[in-house]
Amino acid sequence: MNVRIKWLDHMSFVGETGSGHSVVMDGSPEFGGRDLAPRPMEMLLLGMGGCTAFDVVMILNKARQEITDCQVDIEAERADTEPKVFTRIHVHYIVTGRNVQERHVERAVKLSAEKYCSASVMLGATAQITHDFEVREACPAQDA
Repeated sequence: MNVRIKWLDHMSFVGETGSGHSVVMDGSPEFGGRDLAPRPMEMLLLGMGGCTAFDVVMILNKARQEITDCQVDIEAERADTEPKVFTRIHVHYIVTGRNVQERHVERAVKLSAEKYCSASVMLGATAQITHDFEVREACPAQDA
């Protein structure tokens, strides 16, 4: 796996992945950024959220749960002093579907957190990570 980061101007950078995708990052105005894009530390949380969401959806699909949506909301706190690592991260999953069983969601969240999500395991080296979830019943399809 490889990536390249290129400075654009001010405190804006473009990240290019080995798989051919790009993303812009920017610093906060207090550090010379123009607030045009996510901060690099926000990108870490996005990566963790994407990693665990991928796991949960895959595990629930394998368990034949009829999910229609999966949302992951993450809140984090950072240390007050340098390096300002994440010290606390809370992950809240909202899984929507038809007759989705809570035990399957609980299992999927646990497997992602403890086994499959590499980003969570790495960030867990400095941060206390907690999880919870809710299951919502999907609205019945509207007849046209």
